[in-house]
Amino acid sequence: MTHSIPQKTAAYLVVGLAALLGLGSQLLFAVFLYAGSPDLLGPRLEGAGTLAWDALLCLAFFLQHSGMTRRSFRRRLARVVPPHYHGVAYTIASGIVLLALLLLWQRAPREVLILHGPVRWAVRAAFFAFIAGIVWSSRSLGSFDTFGFRPVLYRLRGKTLPAPRLIVRGSYRWVRHPIYLFSILMIWSTPDLTADRLLFNTLWTAWILVGALLEERDLTAELGEAYRKYQREVPMLVPLRVYSTGRRR
Repeated sequence: MTHSIPQKTAAYLVVGLAALLGLGSQLLFAVFLYAGSPDLLGPRLEGAGTLAWDALLCLAFFLQHSGMTRRSFRRRLARVVPPHYHGVAYTIASGIVLLALLLLWQRAPREVLILHGPVRWAVRAAFFAFIAGIVWSSRSLGSFDTFGFRPVLYRLRGKTLPAPRLIVRGSYRWVRHPIYLFSILMIWSTPDLTADRLLFNTLWTAWILVGALLEERDLTAELGEAYRKYQREVPMLVPLRVYSTGRRR
C-alpha cells in the first residue's frame, strides 16, 4: 500500500506526539515518585478532601489506562480509528491523563513515616536500582514497543507485523511481570511517606496487581497453551524459581 505525503506527514506527527507525551509523562512520573508533587495546580483542599481528590485522580487514570487495553474497547475503537493507530492513541491518552494526575495532585503533609540517616540514602539508592530493573526488563523483551510505534511504522513501510509469540529471557525467566514488580518496588522506595503518598502507593499497588491479572487473561487468550505452560513454570510477581529454557518472551 502506498501513502501520500500528507498521510505520511500526519502519521509521523501522531508518532511524534505519542513520543513527546509518553516520554514526557514517564519522566515527570519518575520525578514525582522521587521528589513528590509540585502541588502547583488544582483545588486547595484540606484533610479528607485532599485525599478524596487524589483518589479520584488515580481512579481516572486507572479507568483510562486499563479500559483502553481491553479487547472490547479496542473493537469499538476500531470503528473510528484504524487498528494500527491504537498503540499510539493509547500512549497519547495515557500521557495526557497521567500528566493531569501529576500536575493536579494535592499534598497531604501529615507525616506517616520519615526515614533518616543511612536508611534514607539506601532507600534513595534502591529507587534508582528499581528503575534500572525496569529498563533491564524492557530490554529483555527485545523489540518492546513501549509507545505503540511499530504498527504505524510497519504500515508506512508496507510491512506486516510478525505474529506475537512467547519468548522468555532475562528478567522474564524469574517472574512473568518483572516490569510490574519493579514498578511496585520503585513506588514504595520513598523515605518520606506522607498521607497522600501512602494513598498513592496503596492504590497504585492494588491497580498494578489487578492489571497483571487482567493481562494474564489476555495473554492466555492470545498465546494459548504456550502461555499456560509459562504460567505453570514461572511465578507471576514473586521470584521463587527460574525458567530453565532459553526461550524469551
